[in-house]
Amino acid sequence: MLYVSNMDDAGQPPRFAPTREEIEALALKALSRLPEPFRAHLSNLLLFVEEFADPAILKEMEIDDPFGLTGLYSGRPVGEPVQTGDQPPTVHLFRRPLLDEWVETGVPLDMLITHVVVHEIGHHFGLSDLDMHVLEDMVTL
Repeated sequence: MLYVSNMDDAGQPPRFAPTREEIEALALKALSRLPEPFRAHLSNLLLFVEEFADPAILKEMEIDDPFGLTGLYSGRPVGEPVQTGDQPPTVHLFRRPLLDEWVETGVPLDMLITHVVVHEIGHHFGLSDLDMHVLEDMVTL
């Protein structure tokens, strides 16, 4: 099990890293803060928290380091015609890379998860990077 220091409270004893369930709870909280026009299009969205991305995904994306991918959206963006055989839209969060980034950057974990979730949801809506930043500001304010 990954063991990290509590970065927010100097002098506190170290604690175990957040579990998949705790990461999922933070992600669901971030999703709940999205403005209603966005939330209305998330009813069939699936959310998975996994330790790492599948090696085949990393290879396909030409990512050599499994710590190099914190989240991934898969599915057909809103507004594109549905095709027979389409899988539901899915957001994958990768726990170990998220925890490493959290420790390395010092960004509060809830803010980091919100950033990644909003970025992946942005793909669901076909948003530009600038639009994703605006949406993230709306969720974190």
